[in-house]
Amino acid sequence: MLWFRVDMVEKFLEADDPVLERVLEWTVARDAADVKQLMEWLPVAASRRDQRALLGRAQSLILELEGALDELVKMQ
Repeated sequence: MLWFRVDMVEKFLEADDPVLERVLEWTVARDAADVKQLMEWLPVAASRRDQRALLGRAQSLILELEGALDELVKMQ
């Protein structure tokens, strides 16, 4: 998950590192786009099982998004 990746990156980079900030911003943008796509697929999924899988993935991405946003707030 993201907090694990961020922790690893922070071991090598300063908290105010612009590279880390760009990575976190990219993560937010990418995860938001992925969640949007998953939500578009959700109502047309072939089965309830597929819907649950899509929802579970979206929830994981939202947690990752939350972690990235928290890290960006800490950097400000």
